[in-house]
Amino acid sequence: MRGKLLFVAGAAVGYVLGARAGRERYEQLKATAAKAWQSPTVQKQVHAVEDFVAEKVGEFPETAYITVKKAVVQANRRRRESRAPYPSPAAEAALRADDSGRATSS
Repeated sequence: MRGKLLFVAGAAVGYVLGARAGRERYEQLKATAAKAWQSPTVQKQVHAVEDFVAEKVGEFPETAYITVKKAVVQANRRRRESRAPYPSPAAEAALRADDSGRATSS
């Protein structure tokens, strides 16, 4: 159906641009197009498409916000992890010895 509508629209535009019938024929085509555009059937579909787009676009900012927020949180976590000091092997051994000394003295 969409292909047929595009074909008809293209044919109408081509006819208007390529017609040698003059201004009178152009005005007649313009009036017919305006009448078709204002018809209840066409306007019903126009409103349906507007509502659909508004609904989908309404979801986009929220989805984009959530996605960006997740990315920022993950980047901050990775940055903090990369800046965390890693204890040297000697410090780790001292911590283990200190922990084992506390476990035996209790």
